[in-house]
This record gives sequence, structure tokens and C-alpha cells, in this order.
Amino acid sequence: MWTRAGCAIGCDLMSEFFLGGEGELQPADAAVALIVVGYDGRYLMQLRDDKPGIFYPGHWGVFGGAVDHGESPELTLRRELREELGLKVTSMRYFTEFSFDFGFTGSGCFTRRYFEVQVDAAVIGGLVLGEGSEMRVFSARELLSGPRIVPFDAFAVWLHAAGRKVLKPTPSGS
Repeated sequence: MWTRAGCAIGCDLMSEFFLGGEGELQPADAAVALIVVGYDGRYLMQLRDDKPGIFYPGHWGVFGGAVDHGESPELTLRRELREELGLKVTSMRYFTEFSFDFGFTGSGCFTRRYFEVQVDAAVIGGLVLGEGSEMRVFSARELLSGPRIVPFDAFAVWLHAAGRKVLKPTPSGS
């Protein structure tokens, strides 16, 4: 059974894990990719740098980044994948998006758009990591049961991997 007394060290570590070290953060609209490798449901992920000033330092996350003023999310994603991996994207498919309301900070609302980008497994060896400290291919099961992963990216991976199996369509008119 969990008790507050038994949590003295663990809770301090957890609060530091979630609340410490980020530095000053600037939320922004983002376009990101669920890079699906081959056809067996694996995902290429980036180990985010462990440095202040970024969301979720030291966590595994998807590739992509902030949408520049006047730039479409699709153009952003093409630019980011070229910068971060040297990957030239020829096709992508919109998958989903999450909205975050930072109104409590005076920053407004921001959207994180997820696109599916299919790549052949043979392409991975030719990619050059330009941002982050590591890249690795994971199965959805490995991602969702193992490493520290950016929480909203974990949810997007879960939706992508299991969504059609576990989420039932809403009947028309409901």
C-alpha cells in the first residue's frame, strides 16, 4: 500500500522529474511526425536533449517543431525533418491534433498537429541526426511500456497503433 511517509524520497524525485530543469519555456503551434518505419508498426523517435528551455528534456519524442509565422504545418514538417534528420519527405498524411490552452499563463492556445510519414526501413541507416541526442526505432509496445516518452506523443502513438482497434465510430446523428 502506498503511503505519504513511504514517498519522501520518491515524490521529491518525481516532482523534480516533472517540474525541474526545463527553464523558461515558450509554447508554440507545432507540426510533428509519427514516422512509421516499414509496415510492421514501428516508430522512429528522437531522444530530446537534456537541457533547459525545451519541453520534456531527456524524453523520447516525435520529430518536428514550431510552425514559423506564415508557414503551413505541412511546410513546417518538411523543413523540420530535413533539418533534424536529412529526410526529404515526399508524402505525409494528417493524423490528428491536440490543442493546449495556455491561457492561464497569458500565452493563449496552441495546436500540435500530427502527421503520418511512412519510410522504408532501409532509409533509416542513411539518416543523420541533427537535433537531439539519439534516434531509435521502437514498436508501439516498447514505447508505451518502457522509456520516458513525452506524454502527448505517447497518446498519439497509442491512438495510431490501437485507435482503430479500440475506438468505435460514433453512429451518425449521435
